[in-house]
Amino acid sequence: MANILRYNPADDAFDDLFRGFFMRPVRFDGQQEVQVKIDVSEDDKAYLVHAEIPGVNKEDIHVTIDGNLVAISAEIKNEKEVKEGEKILRSERYYGKLSRSFTLASDVEEAAAEAKYNNGILELRLPKRIAAKTKRLTIQ
Repeated sequence: MANILRYNPADDAFDDLFRGFFMRPVRFDGQQEVQVKIDVSEDDKAYLVHAEIPGVNKEDIHVTIDGNLVAISAEIKNEKEVKEGEKILRSERYYGKLSRSFTLASDVEEAAAEAKYNNGILELRLPKRIAAKTKRLTIQ
């Protein structure tokens, strides 16, 4: 049975205020905000995660699984130069690391997990670990 929580919009506004004030990295005008956005769905056998990580090479993406905790991290390297003739008028570079972690209701079978990255979307198929059936011991 799912847990039911009472929704209070003031809680979100308060959290967003402090999250934005203390934790948001410095950005310049016109620079795209980099954030990992995820969708998680499940069926009887596995979880399916779609994570939006545009502009990142697949070699720079790392996924770790520890029981029911899934962590996605990526290194961003963004360089943009505007040249006029032989002079560089503006050069903007951004290097950083972003990460996102979340917990699932069931543990994940790490050995059978799969990851694909295509067109800025990371797709994870995370099979659920089959729980061991309870065994009753005979007392001698």
